[in-house]
Parts: sequence; C-alpha cells; structure tokens
Amino acid sequence: MLHLSLMEETIKLKQELERAKTELGILYEISNAMRTTLKLDEILYIILTGVTAHIGLGFNRAILFLINDKNSLIEGKMAIGPHSGEEANRIWSQIEGEKMDLDDLISAYKFSANTDNGSESGFNKQIRSLKVALGDKNENLLSLVAQEGMPLHLTKETIVNYRNTPLLQMLKSEELVLMPLKAKDKINGIIAADNFITREPISKDDLHVLAMLANQAGLAIENSQLYEKTVMQANLDSLTELWNHGYFQYLLLSELEKTRAIKLPLSLIMLDIDYFKVYNDHLGHQAGDKILRELAALLKNQSRKMDFVCRYGGEEFAMVLPQADKKEAFLIAERLRMDIEKHDFTNEDIFPTKKLTVSIGVSSFPEDGLLPAELISASDKNLYQAKHKGRNNTCC
Repeated sequence: MLHLSLMEETIKLKQELERAKTELGILYEISNAMRTTLKLDEILYIILTGVTAHIGLGFNRAILFLINDKNSLIEGKMAIGPHSGEEANRIWSQIEGEKMDLDDLISAYKFSANTDNGSESGFNKQIRSLKVALGDKNENLLSLVAQEGMPLHLTKETIVNYRNTPLLQMLKSEELVLMPLKAKDKINGIIAADNFITREPISKDDLHVLAMLANQAGLAIENSQLYEKTVMQANLDSLTELWNHGYFQYLLLSELEKTRAIKLPLSLIMLDIDYFKVYNDHLGHQAGDKILRELAALLKNQSRKMDFVCRYGGEEFAMVLPQADKKEAFLIAERLRMDIEKHDFTNEDIFPTKKLTVSIGVSSFPEDGLLPAELISASDKNLYQAKHKGRNNTCC
C-alpha cells in the first residue's frame, strides 16, 4: 500500500511539474510577443489571444476593459470569442488544422487591421460600446474589481446575484472571472474571461496563471499608453490639436501604401478659410487662433472615424479619406462645407460675407495621382479653382 501511495504521489508531482512547465512556456511566449510592439491595439490582441488560444490559457472568450481616469469610466476595448458553438468549432478547427501558433495569430490580426476590410465581429462591436461609470463599487462588477483591485471569480452559485448587471446581461455567462490589470499598484484595466461554449469549470490553476499574465499585461498596457501619448504630443499641432503638417505627410504616404495593397480608393481634401486675413486684420491673431480651434473641433466631430484630420498650415486644413472614391469624397466635402457655413463662429460678421465659409479642393487616388505630392498638387489646384469660382465652393 505504501509503495502504491508513493507511485501515485510521484505521478501527481510529475503532472504538476508538466503543468507548471506548460504554464511558464505560455507566459514566456506571450511576454515575448508583447515586446514586439508598442501599439495599444496589438498589445490588447496579444493579451486576449494568450487568454483564449489553444496555445494560451484556453478560455473560450475574453474581454479587455481599460480604465479612463479622465472621464471616470471603464471602457470596453476589445473582445475575442465566438458567437456560438458552431463558430467556435470552425475557428478552433482552422487554428488546429493550420497549426497556427501565437505568432501566426498575431500576424493574421496585423494583416486584417491594416486592410480594415470591415470584418470586425459583432461581439467586439458590442463590447466596444460598453462603458461603465467608475463609481460606487456596489453598482457594477467592473467598478467593484477596479476599486478593490482584487480578482473576482463568479461561480454558478454566486453569479445569480449579479444577473442584472450590464456585463452579465450581455455575456449570459454561467461562470466568469474578472482579473484586474495593474501597473505600479494602479489598476489600468480588467480582463473578463469565461467558458461559455465548453462549460468547463474555472480552476484555481486557471486563476493563478491568469493572474500572472495580468501582471505582465498591466505593465505592457502602461508602456503602450505612454508611447502613444509621446507620439501624440510629438505629432499634434499645438493650437488645433489636429495632426501637424509633418505627420500629415507621413499619414498620406502610409495610407497610400495600404490603399495600393488592398486595391481600394483613397481621397484627399484640402480646405481653406475664405477671407481669413480680413478677420485677422480686424480682430487680431488671438481671435484668429480661436476661429482655427473652433473649425478644427468641427472638422474632427464631423469626420468619419477612419479619416485623418490635419492642419496643413496657416488657415489651411487637410483630410485623408481612406477607402473613399472621388464621388464619396465630394459628398463628404460638400457636407463639411455646408456644416461650416451653418455653424455660428465667434464674431463671424467681420467676414465680408458675414459668415465663415471655406473653399475645398478634392483629389483621388489613382486618377489624380499615384504619389502624395501628386495628390496634394491636384487638391491645391482644385482649391484654387474653388476660390476662383467665388469661394464657398468644392471643386474636384
């Protein structure tokens, strides 16, 4: 009996060592992958892939929330997971059949992000629309985890007490784990994970490895956010908080390269304030700066999410419109021109027309040019034509 007990103990120890070896291997792979990029969306994808993929922790579904201290919100940023068992089998079979490892999955994500083909999952869209107040921890699960800074494991017995919370109404989980992400003792995000397809119970070992991953993830997210903040500060126009001229040139070249790869159109809008010198001469440059800030805010608010709004120089603005052909770009430009004309700007009665108006030139790839300089030149010519026609016009 003693000999049998020793054998069983030895087998158990071997199994535990193998599991520990596997877990450390997973964490090593994920850690290495996170070091390859400072882009926040790629960091988030690596983290969630590590939580859900067969080469990772193996949860069926995972969601990442980030803390927005400025607005006191917990915001859904990214989700990975199937809608149904059928979709799960299809995805998992493809990954298994193609023997995809973590690097393969990340490469596939980067390609789809660059092509931006509108294939975002409904689940991800749902999660990105979820915003929860970072308020009383009694109000919701996410606030509870964010404020306590401790993991929360909701079992089948305890989850029923939280059925009315927005997160559980969306997920309909039978068991759920919420893990805080920390950087220097500050909570900057939360991972939610479940097994809604396989219904496998979440074990103490699962929680332990997820906690170790969360420690790495929190630091990676903080580094990425600091990097993005630095990039923003270096490339933003200080007056309007739009992309500056140098970054506009980079964006146009970069977007043209993507456009060639995916064989889709791209358009460029150049926009100039009519009679701006008259306004400056009457009221001074500080008043002119205020007008530029007002117009910049309007352009940002009225543009599409995928567009890049930039200050080209002086009173001239540029907008890069990915995936917009000439007809669509003209309609966008006309809508902007009319919105600007309708807007009540500060002291706009100083203008000769008693309204602030703009002239717009539009050019499109590939018909107006294949290079950034050619598109800028074409837009400039059309802008000059709009001025020549009496201003407050769009020409393409």
